[in-house]
Amino acid sequence: MSSAAIDLQGVACTFVSKDAPGQRYTAVEGVDLQVQAGEFVSVVGPTGCGKSTLLNVAAGLLEPSKGSARIFGEPLTGINTRAGYMFQSESLMPWRTGIQNVMAGLQFRGVPERQAREQADDWLRRVGLGGFGDRYPHQMSGGMRKRTSLAQTLVLDPDIILMDEPFSALDIQTRQLMENEVLQLWAEKKKAVLFITHDLDEAIAMSDRVVVMSAGPASRPIGDFAIDIPRPRDVAEVKTTPRFLELHAAIWAVLRDEVLKGYQQQLRKVA
Repeated sequence: MSSAAIDLQGVACTFVSKDAPGQRYTAVEGVDLQVQAGEFVSVVGPTGCGKSTLLNVAAGLLEPSKGSARIFGEPLTGINTRAGYMFQSESLMPWRTGIQNVMAGLQFRGVPERQAREQADDWLRRVGLGGFGDRYPHQMSGGMRKRTSLAQTLVLDPDIILMDEPFSALDIQTRQLMENEVLQLWAEKKKAVLFITHDLDEAIAMSDRVVVMSAGPASRPIGDFAIDIPRPRDVAEVKTTPRFLELHAAIWAVLRDEVLKGYQQQLRKVA
């Protein structure tokens, strides 16, 4: 039996269509996907190919219509308590300061106030926000809010980190800083990471493996590429190396047609 941190076998997810009431839509079908302990895996694919659906299955937020999800060899039932989830959208509570947001998960787990504050303060320092814990989200820049969200996720010391396009809204300079920050923190404890992104450059620069999804409906993995670029990596510098360019060309050769299919599907929906 697999002891992978995340093991999806034959997963399919079917929903009632929003566009045609009474009809059903299969987002993903026949998905086999494993993430080993300590492995950083990115999933790329066209818009609407079910990337976030797979992340929600791994988080226990969505039960698959078919197939199974196992976490470290155990069947996943309900919320995945061994995972931390960093969302694409803002997840900070606006009425709480930065340190109060980072403390929240610990408090929900019953950690005493003083201990929770000390751990939250430590993580704010580790993500470069020491001394900014008293700011409310509206007083922070986009990059500061993302750093706070990262601390909020990692303070719980999850065995698995799930990330859904967490940096897509940031400017390129802040994004690269955050990507390097995540790689540095990941290297310290080597948690299992499942990372969803539309950015192929980002996926290659950060990952051990890149999984390519087909265009939907019934999206499935159609490529699995090992990223054999030495670590540690700087996400800006690594993009100029010959091996990065070779990998990019190989993955894009698989991904390009699926992106075009996804684009044509979006046009038909608009029409």
